[in-house]
Amino acid sequence: MGTVATGAAALVVGSDVSVRLVKAGRTKVRYPATVVRDDGTRAVVRARWARPTVRDFGFVWFEPGDVFTEHYWRDRWYAVKEVRDADGTVKGWYRDVVRPARVGVDGIEVEDLDLDLWQSADGARVLRLDEDEFARSGIEARDPDAAAQARRALDRLEGLARGGNLRTL
Repeated sequence: MGTVATGAAALVVGSDVSVRLVKAGRTKVRYPATVVRDDGTRAVVRARWARPTVRDFGFVWFEPGDVFTEHYWRDRWYAVKEVRDADGTVKGWYRDVVRPARVGVDGIEVEDLDLDLWQSADGARVLRLDEDEFARSGIEARDPDAAAQARRALDRLEGLARGGNLRTL
């Protein structure tokens, strides 16, 4: 991705951009998306499942044809992704704990901090994910402030999910 800024420059609705998820300094995944809206603080894009194969997480399958509506904030330590199947039925919401998004004319870049939360479409199943990866990542020793932000973000997301307040985001 080209120059990326954290300022309030908004993406153009309807434009094609790249979403880049970085982990430990390396690109974990990059995929195309279309801008749905951007108010200068939150950018919303829509993208298809980026892999040509099914990924079974044990609690949900992501598969070709799935559509993700992804919300990225420039000032929050998480991203929220609504997942729908090819027919438009909501599968659930995947929430990544990430550093605040860096948004530029070419797209969105976020740094994955390993912690995630899944909520099923009916809202009944809320799962904290990858806490073991987070512990092994070394971030608590390397960047204790970021680690604390990440834990607070996960706790906040879980509280909102269990309280039925998903739409307040």
